[in-house]
Amino acid sequence: MWDTLAIIAFLAVPVFIIMAAFSFFKKKGTTKRNLIIAGVSFVVFVIAAVNAPPADSNDVTENATEDIAEQEDVNEQEKTEDVTEQDDQEQNQTESSDEQQSEPKVFEDKPDQEVEEVQEKQESQTQENQQQSNLEELGLELVTVGRVVDGDTFVTENGRKVRLIGVNTPESTTRTEEYGKEASKYTTSRLEGQRVYMQRDVSETDRYGRLLRVVWFEVPTDDLNEQEIRNKMFNAELVLNGYAEPSTYPPDVKYSELFRKFAREAREKGTGLWAYGSEGTTKGDLDGTDTNEPPPATEDSDKDTTSTPPATNQKESYKNCTELRKVYPNGVSQDHPAYDSKHDRDKDGYACEK
Repeated sequence: MWDTLAIIAFLAVPVFIIMAAFSFFKKKGTTKRNLIIAGVSFVVFVIAAVNAPPADSNDVTENATEDIAEQEDVNEQEKTEDVTEQDDQEQNQTESSDEQQSEPKVFEDKPDQEVEEVQEKQESQTQENQQQSNLEELGLELVTVGRVVDGDTFVTENGRKVRLIGVNTPESTTRTEEYGKEASKYTTSRLEGQRVYMQRDVSETDRYGRLLRVVWFEVPTDDLNEQEIRNKMFNAELVLNGYAEPSTYPPDVKYSELFRKFAREAREKGTGLWAYGSEGTTKGDLDGTDTNEPPPATEDSDKDTTSTPPATNQKESYKNCTELRKVYPNGVSQDHPAYDSKHDRDKDGYACEK
């Protein structure tokens, strides 16, 4: 109540003073009264002010506390934002530093990889050059085998017929000898469709027009090295595994001694065709002897004439194959005096074969 009274009295004092002044200048009789009212209002104001209760300290304290808390919250938030911003800056700096550190590694690794690639290419090129040099030096020709005729004969992909030199497998085509089919199947499994290297000894072809060749699976570094011959040459493989006998016909004698050595090894073990006896199943260098010396070389490496009478230079004539086989049961080759082309129906250079 005293608060309200003090306010009213405080407002009344200037109002009545102004009214008194106005009355004085207008010469009205109310000047004195207005001054008295103003004075009384002033006295009332003083009394009310003295008697009014003091302001609630708790409210002030609470307001001050709230202000302080709000300010602290603001300060804390600002600090948090500053710390977060600082952390972000440090993280960015760290990432940037990591990138700067990792980039040199990339650039350091890249040259190493390039060097390795260059070295590999150089090594590969060196090997290719060395292989090409060996091919030329050893007279090797890379071919693809189209089909196999028998154990020691095949046809290249481009139609050239090839006879393996220095070896003789049992017959398996127009006539059949023991172990001939096995030899033919083995050669087929090893050569047909394969890329191999052919090597000439001295002769280019035989009298049938077939190329005379040694066959390598891989290019040898030394074509006279026994270990390489054992591991890489197909002619030697046939002899070592008992599918062929050594069969030497000069002037192609480069590997004849080794082939005879391999044949003796196979014969001692009874491998392949040697299981049928000490002379095998076809004609070869070890026939008729158990010594290291081969028999004299003969002319025909393909056809078995051991059961036929010796040929003479006198021409022999037979009406048909029935009559011829009475004298020569296994037929005759084209260089035999009894050969007649009319009896050679398949035109393979051998007449009246079984």
